[in-house]
Amino acid sequence: MSDHIRTRHDGGVLEVVIDRPKANAIDLATSRALGLIFRDFRDDPALRVAIVSGAGEKFFCAGWDLKAAASGDAVDGDYGVGGFGGLQELRDLNKPVISAVNGICCGGGLEIALSTDLIIAAEHATFALPEIRSGTVADAASIKLPKRIPYHIAMDMLLTGRWLDVQEAHRWGFVNEVLPADRLMERAWELARLLESGPPLVYAAIKEIVREAEGSTFQTAMNKVTKRQFATVDRLYSSKDQLEGARAFAEKRSPIWKGK
Repeated sequence: MSDHIRTRHDGGVLEVVIDRPKANAIDLATSRALGLIFRDFRDDPALRVAIVSGAGEKFFCAGWDLKAAASGDAVDGDYGVGGFGGLQELRDLNKPVISAVNGICCGGGLEIALSTDLIIAAEHATFALPEIRSGTVADAASIKLPKRIPYHIAMDMLLTGRWLDVQEAHRWGFVNEVLPADRLMERAWELARLLESGPPLVYAAIKEIVREAEGSTFQTAMNKVTKRQFATVDRLYSSKDQLEGARAFAEKRSPIWKGK
């Protein structure tokens, strides 16, 4: 699909590695390829969790490839089915995605990480939104970041382009865990295996509720849950997995999730 993306399947886990030296920056073709990979992940019932990382030890992803832009890639060009990086605008992605940030994570690379559900990072990872310095806007980050961390910290990053080390990113809450570099992918797979063993229909309901509630009042979102107006909730409440969870609890055993 692309010479700049490596994928690996193991059980229900998909690992996606951006491998585009030197900085794992993303041009239009790479973005479109990532969109197809994540679309197929979304639509494959055998896959339950994805991990996203970057090749090498220096860069997770430097975001938009300015050299490709200088050669003709339009900043408002066709990024593919999932928008920039394949994740930001991918509809109905109701499966957990983990970012394993192995180095510099800036611009669109940070926007990709913000599009995932869990972010773990190596001790040398750094984060920034430097778009201001190249005369453009970090559009997705301008929407998402002020909802994830304190408003004034988000605006500091957006307006100044300053860099955060991983400890500050962790302190403000958009990094879940900080790890030695040689433990990063091991921990990513530990988390992925934990999630793989969990109830996929519940995960789907959680992700849809969280996503849709972002633009709703509390009561509106609650009414949609209780009236089963979310497709994932309706499917969950009609599923064999719902019964399995109750039976396993009553029988004091581990549930066996089928996703049905």
